[in-house]
Amino acid sequence: MQPDNQEMSQVERSAIAKVSKRLVPFIALMFFINFLDRTAISFAGPNGMTTDLALTAAQFGFAAGIFFFGYIVLEIPSNLALHKYGARRWLARIMVSWGIVALLFTWVSSATELYVLRFLLGVAEAGFFPGAILFLSMWVPARHRRKILALFYLAQPLTTVIGAPFAAMLIQMHGLFGLEGWRVMFFGVAVPAVVIGIITWFYLADRPNDAKWLTQAEKDWLNRELAGEEKAKAAAHGKMTGLALTDGRVWLLSVIYFGLIYGLYALAFFLPTIIGGFETKFGTKFDVFDKGLITAIPYLPAAVVLFFWSRDASKRGVRPWHIGIPALVGAFSIPAALYMGSPEATIAMITLTACAIFAALPNFWAIPSRFLAGPAAAAGIALINTIGNIAGFAAPYVTGLIKDATGVYELPMFIVGGLMLLSALLAFSLNGRVREPELVVAGSKG
Repeated sequence: MQPDNQEMSQVERSAIAKVSKRLVPFIALMFFINFLDRTAISFAGPNGMTTDLALTAAQFGFAAGIFFFGYIVLEIPSNLALHKYGARRWLARIMVSWGIVALLFTWVSSATELYVLRFLLGVAEAGFFPGAILFLSMWVPARHRRKILALFYLAQPLTTVIGAPFAAMLIQMHGLFGLEGWRVMFFGVAVPAVVIGIITWFYLADRPNDAKWLTQAEKDWLNRELAGEEKAKAAAHGKMTGLALTDGRVWLLSVIYFGLIYGLYALAFFLPTIIGGFETKFGTKFDVFDKGLITAIPYLPAAVVLFFWSRDASKRGVRPWHIGIPALVGAFSIPAALYMGSPEATIAMITLTACAIFAALPNFWAIPSRFLAGPAAAAGIALINTIGNIAGFAAPYVTGLIKDATGVYELPMFIVGGLMLLSALLAFSLNGRVREPELVVAGSKG
């Protein structure tokens, strides 16, 4: 029986509504700032940074990608620390740390310094995304989790919808404090991370029992539901961290995620550069703010598609095709974009790619929590995200390296398409391997 068809008690309805309103927007805001800070280099690159620091496409791609080396180093330990010390303290610590490092980009003066700071930014951010996923999973029972994760994931495409024009506006403040526009942009996107990180310490609660904004009945219902799910998953699959790291399903999901993230970051880091090349390819002229608006175009439809595709998954339960079909669409649309005959057609095809990637991602993250519990969930989710972050390094670096070697983006985009095709095929193979949990918890009607 699917969530939308289940009779919900008043306590269940009010508890989920409060969690949705109190926690999800705030965690989504944190994610918004997180994704903006890690992709700010994509806006800086074509707007003065690559020229000022004399970067080749490969050097730019390496600088974008080395972030993920730092991230990978501390990914699993950071998520286990969050599980041990609590999300409130650990997520606040992560945000303040990355905000301080992000601020230092304002004064970067060489390619080497850029590499070092990008690596340190990855170290500082390590564990944030899987920690946020784990945190929400610890607050919301399985039958409501897809909807919650979809609302959370809306922050990622909206980061570019809002963030690209915002970054462009900051870049146009060239000369503020005597800084180049791209340096002003780095300063402007770093400060919110420190501010929100401090607020996080006081705003979040680690568990329902700590939430003063829940009634006792709501706390009891959430605790009963979540404890019953943890017990059922632990009995069926175990809670040991080692079991998660050797589970074939975890590794299969890791490969699927690799292809999806490869497409996401190839698009995120090089879309502003591709748009910057419209002048040479099509003879069009855009100012910095125009380019920011054009960069944002694919992500607004992506947010809409994400919402409705995830809503369908919430009604039916996530099926392999909720991941496989979007991945298949992205596999063909992203290389096709570079063969379009006008800026409008190119952006339309890139929009299709963005819609595909963001339709797949939130539904993907509903799957690991079906069979992972406790520390195994922390380790398994972190491992999947770690493998995805290897793609985060490979996508910009390989794209830039091949662009330098060939002078065009066609071949690297075919590589993106091939990896997304692999993700699609493996997603379809999930059928029967990871089943929807059917948990019956005593007193679950409230």
